[in-house]
Order: sequence, then structure tokens, then C-alpha cells
Amino acid sequence: MAGEPQADCLFCKIVTREVPADVVRETETTVAFRDINPQAPIHVLVIPKVHYPHAAALAAAEPQLAADVLREAGEVAAEEKMESYRMVFNTGSGAGQTVFHAHAHVLGGRGMQWPPG
Repeated sequence: MAGEPQADCLFCKIVTREVPADVVRETETTVAFRDINPQAPIHVLVIPKVHYPHAAALAAAEPQLAADVLREAGEVAAEEKMESYRMVFNTGSGAGQTVFHAHAHVLGGRGMQWPPG
């Protein structure tokens, strides 16, 4: 069920520390950690501590928590000294989502081209 930890979710396991991660920031509601398969010199994921399958579900159910994720993405960019960065939310496997727990990708450290792909 949305909002509750999922036993088979990698990111839920990172929240509970069952799976290690290189955590760069943590708040009461979010965890930010380095992506294990970075697509840019700086690639950090920001996740809510509660489980929602994607960003739209998170925003619909808990808009304040969605705002927390966005705010933390900005804090990550500031701490990583990125003046320019890209924030990405993939929704669904066709868009490249591989872990079905809402998360923001914060990417930077190089020029970003448009369109992205």
C-alpha cells in the first residue's frame, strides 16, 4: 500500500539501513544518496522516507512531502556547489524508472543537453 514500507523495495531498505548507501543528506522526511550508476559527475537521488510508487502519486497523496523532496534536491545542489543542475522524475518503466519508489534525480557537474533523450 502507498505510504507504507514495501518489503521488496530497494529504496525502502535504504531508508531502514538494511541496504547501505552513500547518504549525503537526511531529514525527518527524506534521504538523499549518491546513485550507484551515475549518469553525470554528480548524481544524487532524493527520496521520501515513505513509499509511493512515483512522484505523481506522492504529490497527490502528500503534497507537503513532495515539496520536501524538491527542497532537499535544491539543498543537495547547493551543498554540491552546482550552479546549474537537472532534476528528473521518471515515471513508469517506459520512462526509465527502475525502482518504483518516488525519487528525484539531481544531476550536475557537466553540461546538460536538450532534449535529454
